[in-house]
Amino acid sequence: MSSNRLSRNRLSRIVLPRLSFARPTRRLTLAGATALVAGALVGPLAGLVAAPAQAQETIKLGLVAAMSGQSAKSGEAIVRGLTLAIDEMNAKGGLLGKKVELVVRDDESNPAKGVVAARELVQREKVAAFFGGLDTPVSIAIVPFANQSKVPFMGVWAAGTPITKNGAPDNYVFRVSAVDELVDVALVDYAVKTYGAKKPGMILINNPWGESNEKGLKAALEAKGIPFAGVEKFETNDVDVVPQLTRLKQAGADVLFLVANVAPSAQVVKSLDRMGWSVPIVSHWGPAGGRFGELAGASADKVHFIQTFTFSGNDAPKATAVLTALKAKYPAVKSLADVTPAVGIANAYDAAHLVGLAIAKAGATDGTKIRDALYTIDSYDGLIKTYKTPFTKQNHDALAASDYIFTQFKGDEIVPLKN
Repeated sequence: MSSNRLSRNRLSRIVLPRLSFARPTRRLTLAGATALVAGALVGPLAGLVAAPAQAQETIKLGLVAAMSGQSAKSGEAIVRGLTLAIDEMNAKGGLLGKKVELVVRDDESNPAKGVVAARELVQREKVAAFFGGLDTPVSIAIVPFANQSKVPFMGVWAAGTPITKNGAPDNYVFRVSAVDELVDVALVDYAVKTYGAKKPGMILINNPWGESNEKGLKAALEAKGIPFAGVEKFETNDVDVVPQLTRLKQAGADVLFLVANVAPSAQVVKSLDRMGWSVPIVSHWGPAGGRFGELAGASADKVHFIQTFTFSGNDAPKATAVLTALKAKYPAVKSLADVTPAVGIANAYDAAHLVGLAIAKAGATDGTKIRDALYTIDSYDGLIKTYKTPFTKQNHDALAASDYIFTQFKGDEIVPLKN
């Protein structure tokens, strides 16, 4: 593409360069209803495309999430939640007298690419704060950079305990999402209450998220005096986990705790079908991140998994208002099945508003001032709940175990179960 063509188009759109380290990503400029698309600008191309004229008059918020691949629906849901919240902020005049802009980068579920994306958002885009996506390994990789840069990093999905409890003396990482060590207690309680579990087994993805939950599940089982049949690990790209499941079956597992994202979770379900082993599955929320019903097949509804929110069966006024706004903003959303996964929308929506409140309280876009202002939020009437002092210096997680619900797929819709 010639530089003349770039010049002619620079005021009407942003050009998508082809990059080696990241797929093209979507920049959403939410000053009004306009959406601009951008990729990461590096090297010589960066000087060829001028920033929009209003860029200096906006406050930028960033997102690093999986916008492609098997978990792309999770990124889509997060973008929708953030967008709805930012629309509401801008309708009220924005923040600090400026419109708010969302800049999105695709991490492709790759930790190294996630760090590159985070660096670009902070160093090039100058975001006031940024949000994280589905994958715990990506978020864990970003944490040291966020703390070093002193820019608030708000998780809205990844549940790994070490993300917020990262040991940094000066911690800039917060979360509006589930937390593994709390989820694991809830999973054990549910397995015992619902299935009378006496000797559960664990089938866990072989990465830091699986490790986090192995530790949490063992602790939760030990606290109840319940033995476990075994712990089996598998890889994201495994298409057959029958050997691991066979070992758990032979060891007498009466319930399976599953921790994995969409595609690998579906492989577990299909492997169980091939074995003909009908065993209860109590899962972390990985299946909610994408096309689980399609990938897992007819047995998808056998998996009971945890969530923090669902629109299904929810007639709360705020839920109704947000769902109405969602349908108006995104005409493709025609039914509750089209908002799956709702947890991404809800977590992101509440997180964006909490960050917005902090920026307003800080009276500036300085990262340290925003971080400290997050501690001063007294109350916020959110989509998931009414938050009372959501963050303190000792606790950077806004949601507690009491905020979790169990769900299952019915067709393409995630519906709540009676816990």
